[in-house]
Amino acid sequence: MVEHVLDCPNPAWAPQGYGPSWLQQIREPVANLRQLGRRAALALLGIAVGCMAVVALLTIGHNAQQQAMSVFQGMGSDLLVANLQPPDDGRNTAGSAITALQADALRAAIPGIAAAAPLIIASADARLKGHALSTTLLGSNAELHRVLDLQLAEGRSLSRFDARNTHAVLGANVAAAWERLGLAAKPGDRVQIGGYLFQVIGTLRPAGQNPLLPVPMDDAILLSIGSMRRIIPAPQITSVLARSPNSASLARLAPALQQWLATQVPGYGVDVQIPRQLLEGMAKQSRLFSWLLAGLGSIALLVGGIGVMNVMVMNVAERRREIGVRMALGARPKDIALLFLLEAVVLAASGACLGTVAGLIAAWVFVHFSGGLPFAWSPTAVPLGVGSALAAGLFFGLSPAMAAARLAPVQALRDA
Repeated sequence: MVEHVLDCPNPAWAPQGYGPSWLQQIREPVANLRQLGRRAALALLGIAVGCMAVVALLTIGHNAQQQAMSVFQGMGSDLLVANLQPPDDGRNTAGSAITALQADALRAAIPGIAAAAPLIIASADARLKGHALSTTLLGSNAELHRVLDLQLAEGRSLSRFDARNTHAVLGANVAAAWERLGLAAKPGDRVQIGGYLFQVIGTLRPAGQNPLLPVPMDDAILLSIGSMRRIIPAPQITSVLARSPNSASLARLAPALQQWLATQVPGYGVDVQIPRQLLEGMAKQSRLFSWLLAGLGSIALLVGGIGVMNVMVMNVAERRREIGVRMALGARPKDIALLFLLEAVVLAASGACLGTVAGLIAAWVFVHFSGGLPFAWSPTAVPLGVGSALAAGLFFGLSPAMAAARLAPVQALRDA
């Protein structure tokens, strides 16, 4: 019976595993790193700085991308903007042609366009109750409110019945500027522009910045094209705005709009812009900027990884006697390699946790003091920061661990 048990390759009373448990394998590297003291702390600091750089720069890049995209999101994903450049010889024949056609002929020629509005821009002094204000005049048709989705604070917007009337709609900043002077510009008040009195019929709510528009709506006084002729002898249309209910068809409508305008204004250059294309280009540029920042952060992480490798090489050199004793007592080469590799991983993991917290705090402080914008968490910053720190620990700790595993027990005890 005893012989049968001894002949059994795996008797029931024999231990099923070989070597220390996983808990002991984690505790031992932590204890060894504590004995290293300042050297381990400096290596941990190097990893933390590198991880902090990656997390902070990626988060800052993500917030910069969100800020840029928020500006361009206000342009409207269903908007077409056609800019007209006059011919080089100075001829001025386009203004009356576009004004006469307005939007009816355009919608008939291109059915996919739901609304269109031309823009005429001029500068003039507007006077309300004796107080003058330098403003921008914007002449357009009744469809401008629909094209740009302008919201009214008071009164009403321009209609097609106002084409021959001296009516005006004030932008939000224009009305606010008069309010700061102690004047409340209300519907029914009369504003003197040039030699004419214009009746205020409405004021706009703040519309924000739109980089595609030649002038902010908040800083302008909206007039009809007929009213612009009273102020400017030959008003010149500089842009045409068009809106389509189907944003997916903008790429098809843009060439049609450009061709139609080219036939209406021969000799003029027509450039049609699609905000959605600008958004896609801005998104690609922002992603490239974020990866560039991540590359800069990885350089700092590389320096930290070299510090970890230096510490581990010195650690192996100082513990040659311990390595020889472990091998003499039955430790396998892979056990020695795993011991030193776990020390490098523990060092990198501790630095990654510290660097992640510091990187998020640094990014929040930068975003908060760079304009008070809302802070946005980056979905890739923390995984990339922690993952790159752990990868650096594994990569730079692998060579010293393999060197320790290749030591012969007798040679290690003799050289120690």
